[in-house]
Formats: sequence, structure tokens, C-alpha cells
Amino acid sequence: MRQCPALLIAAPASGQGKTTVTAALARFHRNQGHKVRIFKAGPDFLDPKILARASGHPVYQLDLWMGGQAHCQQLLYQAASTADLILIEGVMGLFDGEPSSADLAATFGIPVLVVIDATAMAQTFGAVAHGLATYRPDIRFAGVLANQVASATHTEMLKESLSRDLPWLGALSRDKNNRLPSRHLGLVQADEIDDLDQRLDNLAERLSKTALNALPPSVAFTSHDVASDELPQTLKNVHIAVASDSAFSFIYHANLNLLQAMGAKLAFFSPLHDAELPDAESLYLPGGYPELHLEELEANHAIREAIRDHHAEGKPIVAECGGMLYLLTTLTNSSGQQAKMVDILPGQAIMQNRLVNLGLHSATFPKGELRGHTFHHSQLTTSLDSSALTQPTRKGLRPEPLFQKGKLTASYIHWYLPSNPAVAAALFQP
Repeated sequence: MRQCPALLIAAPASGQGKTTVTAALARFHRNQGHKVRIFKAGPDFLDPKILARASGHPVYQLDLWMGGQAHCQQLLYQAASTADLILIEGVMGLFDGEPSSADLAATFGIPVLVVIDATAMAQTFGAVAHGLATYRPDIRFAGVLANQVASATHTEMLKESLSRDLPWLGALSRDKNNRLPSRHLGLVQADEIDDLDQRLDNLAERLSKTALNALPPSVAFTSHDVASDELPQTLKNVHIAVASDSAFSFIYHANLNLLQAMGAKLAFFSPLHDAELPDAESLYLPGGYPELHLEELEANHAIREAIRDHHAEGKPIVAECGGMLYLLTTLTNSSGQQAKMVDILPGQAIMQNRLVNLGLHSATFPKGELRGHTFHHSQLTTSLDSSALTQPTRKGLRPEPLFQKGKLTASYIHWYLPSNPAVAAALFQP
């Protein structure tokens, strides 16, 4: 068992400022000389990039369905062995989803800080906080932080609205200069925000004036006794080329760690800038923003030809969401601009101005079930028949097609490979 201060940052809904507060907390304690490890509840690629910049360490997902309780338990235990503080950013509202952020907090006994956007709110603030604090008796409620507060008078009204048993931890005032910019899939990627570090330091300074300037209570974390070196070396000396640039950056660190733990050698390349693939038996094309880089992707004829040759030679390709769109004949953005893509998968995708599909999904492969999630704004049309359909976790949600062509496996699903290492290995084995 290992003890480490820990806090889960939640809210009544999305857009309340969870990422901002989590990043500010991480940067503040990092500036105090503390080693901070951050996790993100649920599937997400954009928030973790901001949080990684704030803490100086990679951010991993904690999802009781995708990864399972034992996997989450081991990640927390490993972090507690070196960290001075563990922070977990929740997903959506505290009780939203199955499993929810509340389920995660209850499972591991982690106290919850609730961030509430107080815009256009006065005494109702106290009612919302009371409801969140008492809705489930198995949640350790650390306190509440008011965000987007207009004035000192506004702050006082919010504070007075709380019942005496609800800890007031402070407030952050409105400041558009410190808000994190966003686009259709969420926050803008960290590398695209030129003044991100300045914003984080400013937020940390503001947070230093609240009760959150002290470390939270310690939590006991236990090991599940599952070591990565116990994994079979089914990918020993298999070289995997992984696309990684501003167009293809949606990938779980846990996926890369798993592939390496099974013996794979990873080499990273850029479909935007590189003229050739690394020498590799397998290819991994994760999701991202190919629709924002149409001209560059189309202009790089050499890498598109190299990927076609890789497929023609019968070598494995795993393509997720944006990586799959890149393999189509054409891709069209929401403004109507169309560009030629790799053309391994016959068809086209057109970006929509609305969300097309969202949710946790699984698929059955010969080696078992693999889990992940979908979140996309594109509509796909192809003459290729799907080999299977994914299974959403909730009734009424739409399944996603799974395409297998030769050694290519492509879908809209962002796979969480640790959910089934045997399936993951089979997808990349030559």
C-alpha cells in the first residue's frame, strides 16, 4: 500500500472549467517543487495534452469500463510510488456516464473537488453544490470552487449560499485571457497555444490565493500485482511505425506502453512532413485532425505511396478514426474543400457541422473483445462492406462499421489496447 495526496476535479456539467482548474492546480504544485501526476477520467485526447504541459508528465486515462478496475488500480499505485500529488480530471458532470467520475472516486476513495461555473448565478450556487455533495453517500466531498466569478460581491453571495458543512475552497474571477481556446472536437491542442505556459502560470498564481494552495488529504493506493513485464512477448522485435504530428495525435500513452511491453519497437513519423515510412513491419495511424491539413496531406505524394506499398506487401495497418479517413480516396472539410488521400479504402468522408457519433464501443475479434470509444464529426461513404459492427455500451446508440482489408483494420473507434493485450498483439503481428 502507498499513501499519496489525491483529488478528483469534477463539475455539474461539461464546460465548467475542470481542465482549467486541474491544470492550474498541477502547475501551482509543480512550481512549489512537487511532483504531480495527472489522470483523465474517461476517453479524451485533448485535455490530457494541456494537463501534461501543466504537470510535466504524460497523462493517462482512468476508465473503469475501457481499462477495468484492476488496470486503473495499478496505474494509480504506480503513480503513488513517485508522486507528491495525484490529480484526476473528471468527465462531463460528476454523475454522468456509466461508469461516471463519481464511480471512479467511490471505487478508490478519492476526495472530490467540485468546480461550478457561477456565471449568472447567485444563491442557487449553494443548492447545486448541496445536491452534488449529497446525491451519493459514498463520495468523499472535498469542497467547492466557484469559477467565472464577476466581483467580490458576487463571490460573497456565492460563499454565503453554502451550507455550513460544505467547504468553500475559493473562487476564480472571469478573465478571458486565461481561458483555454477550443474547436469542434474540444480544446485546441497544447502545441498550438503559443502562450500556454504563461496562461498556466497566471492561473497557478490566481489559485495560490485560494484554499487549494495546500495539498489535499492522502489516499491509500494498493497494488493489483500485475506487472507489465509479465506480458507475453508476442510482439518481440516487431517494428511499428506510428504516425505522430499535428494531424495524427490522438493516441493513448497506455497503448504505446503496452506495445512496447509486449516487445514492439516503435518509430514515429509524420504523414505531413516525412517522405518515407520508417523501416517497419506494422503501421499505426491514430486519430487526429486530418481535415485541418488537407493540402499538406494531399501534397505529400511520397508518403501516401509508401503507405499504399506497405499495404500491398501484406503488412498490418491499424487505423483509428482520423487515421481511417486518411486511408480513404478523398476527405472533404466542413467548408467544402476536398483533397485526395491515400486511397486504400475506396470512398470518401465529409466533415459535418454537428457530432455524428459518440460513445463507448467494443468489437469482437478472433482473440476476444477489444474496447474503445468513438467521437467524430464526419460522414463516411464507401463501397467496401464492413466486416463487423461495433457494439455500443448503451442501447439506442449507433454501432460503427469495422473494415478489414488484407492486414488492414480500420474503424472510427479509438481502441484502448490494454483492454485486451492479446487482441492488440494480433492486430500488429506480421
